[in-house]
Amino acid sequence: MFARWISPGSVRLTLLLWLLTVSVSLGSASELKVRVRLADGQITDALLEADSERDSITVEFKQGDGTLITFVADFKQIIYSDKDVWAQILDVKIFRALILGELERGQSQYQALCFITRLNHNEIIPSESMARLRQKNPLAIRTAEEKRSTEMLSMDVAVNLTWTWQLSTHIHNMCNVALEAVYTREADIRHWLDRGMEGSMFELQAVAVPGLQSCGTVKDLWQPCLCSYNLRLEWYPCLLKYCRNRDVSGRGSPYKCGIKSCSKGYQFTYYVPHKQLCLWEEET
Repeated sequence: MFARWISPGSVRLTLLLWLLTVSVSLGSASELKVRVRLADGQITDALLEADSERDSITVEFKQGDGTLITFVADFKQIIYSDKDVWAQILDVKIFRALILGELERGQSQYQALCFITRLNHNEIIPSESMARLRQKNPLAIRTAEEKRSTEMLSMDVAVNLTWTWQLSTHIHNMCNVALEAVYTREADIRHWLDRGMEGSMFELQAVAVPGLQSCGTVKDLWQPCLCSYNLRLEWYPCLLKYCRNRDVSGRGSPYKCGIKSCSKGYQFTYYVPHKQLCLWEEET
């Protein structure tokens, strides 16, 4: 729906998207471009980047409606104390959506959303394995081997970007364009606080307020409501495949021999001060 509202100023938006991509991609990294078939049948180029030095993975692609989706899996974080510096695994994943705005309805050129949650074990392959990936046929159109169910996430906490470097150094670069639209979950906060994170970066939202309606049922564009945003990572390496060598004695030793690809959907529900920030709900 968004593509038809691109204005002459979309050149500036394209430049902004390029600059944001560069800011996420700084560092020593290897890249892989994969052609992926989206759920609506369109083909997109997905950029997969592995930074083994920072122990992170980035997946970025453009949806058929022009929305730019960026996903970062951050496996490692350095925690600073008064006396020492040590590494602690916090397992953070970050989603950013840059959605083209509906200019004739008073929206800006784009709307940015950022969602931060805990990265689950075995959700995606390690960064060092991603860095070694190669494809024999770059022109092949990929579809995931496994379609995982949509995960429903209630994003009931707002995030202050000032202190997010403690949680992940990627957050500020990715989410600074989202301003006040950076969210996480209370359940994830408890996990991170147990590992020494600063609690002042989080602020409870009004997701659980009784009587707060979903934006799809609200008529007044300036009424607060619960917004839902859906996205799907159509193709990413989720698991390593292992094969087994046999020696003369018949004993086998396992070795990595490929990857399994997955597709996974996410539905984020969060508070907005007025429906004007959730116009896509009118079309669902």
